[in-house]
Amino acid sequence: MSKKLSGWLAFLGLTVLFVSCGSSSSRPAGELYVLSQGDNNVGYFAIDLSNGRLSLLNKTTKAGAAPSQILLDPTGKAAYVLNTASNDISTYTVNGDGTLSDPPTNVPVPVTGAVSMARDAGGTFVIVVSQGTIATQACQAHSGLGCAEPPAITVYTTTSGSSNLTLVGSQVLNFTPTSVVTSITGTFNDLNTPPNPVSGTLVQLTGNKDLVGTNDNTVSEFVVTSAGAVIGPLKGSPYTTQSSPSSVLSITTTPTGGAGGTFVYVTNVTTNNLDIYQICTSVNGSSCSSDDIADAKMVHLAGAVSVDLNPVAMAVDPTNNFLYVVNHDSSTVRAFRINQGTGVLSGLNPATVSTGLTPVAISMHSTGKFLFVSNNAGSSVSAFNVDTTSGALSNATNVTSAAQPAGLAAR
Repeated sequence: MSKKLSGWLAFLGLTVLFVSCGSSSSRPAGELYVLSQGDNNVGYFAIDLSNGRLSLLNKTTKAGAAPSQILLDPTGKAAYVLNTASNDISTYTVNGDGTLSDPPTNVPVPVTGAVSMARDAGGTFVIVVSQGTIATQACQAHSGLGCAEPPAITVYTTTSGSSNLTLVGSQVLNFTPTSVVTSITGTFNDLNTPPNPVSGTLVQLTGNKDLVGTNDNTVSEFVVTSAGAVIGPLKGSPYTTQSSPSSVLSITTTPTGGAGGTFVYVTNVTTNNLDIYQICTSVNGSSCSSDDIADAKMVHLAGAVSVDLNPVAMAVDPTNNFLYVVNHDSSTVRAFRINQGTGVLSGLNPATVSTGLTPVAISMHSTGKFLFVSNNAGSSVSAFNVDTTSGALSNATNVTSAAQPAGLAAR
């Protein structure tokens, strides 16, 4: 066979593979979207849903400068990419074949230093936290005295399945945020006296510095209303973490035949561990009163859990039974089982698996069978099979990606 014919058949094979990744329920493959900070784009892999193997596809879509995080709408019809250098959000419609619309719509983030974003479970808003510009002299959050630009939380509304974002709410922060996550919905008390009940979605933000640049090491709670207004911090906030919190994750467990809970996990990069908190959702002896429930009090569970060096990201399986922590400086993933009643973690076997060089992000496929990690310095993606009964990771493979892969999302 001639080299020319062989090359054409290889290209045709990739094209057919990509087309097979469409929205049909019978499609043989899933998609993995991987952001490239070296090339400022979104790359594509096909996921073989029979074994989790990745195939790099000959397709990319533009992103902003230094894309860091990607979120998919719950319906799978829209995607949002946070770009840290251009300080905006690229929004995309997901086409029928799994590709993203190109070029995207770029929505500015009004405060510089955007570092993290989250969406609610219903796909009705997107939240971004920004670090702004912290001055070395005294700086008052609400007046901006001494600050070129104080940190902030910004809210955009959207509709499920839509890539359109509308800026609706913002609030200045008195700490430098590092990550954000959405949690449960309900009615909670703000800090007014007397308390003012506010309905909406609970949001947790980690912070590692105050407004004069000294260590903060906290996690705080706010409420985002259905209209996108930011209320808070709630009574009791902020809560103390270990040193330099880097990422936050919230889950609600629903064990069969028993009582579950809502738990918040925070990774800490300097102390190489994570904190566990339980949100008061029911009266529980001396830990949670009815007032504590209204305040969404976070009860710190005793003892930080050790992980490897510089933990930066987390993911859970679809059943909220297993937690996986990415450790940047160790180039590993630590795997844990989540006690459904208490939120306490216990190590799996194996407890630690190796990735490529300096992993920065992690994504679990919706089947719970496959886990993917982007390795920023290694320019690769690590893929693992997941035992859905034990949570154990196996069959690790590293696949070459575009330069400096960052955020990723599987579907």
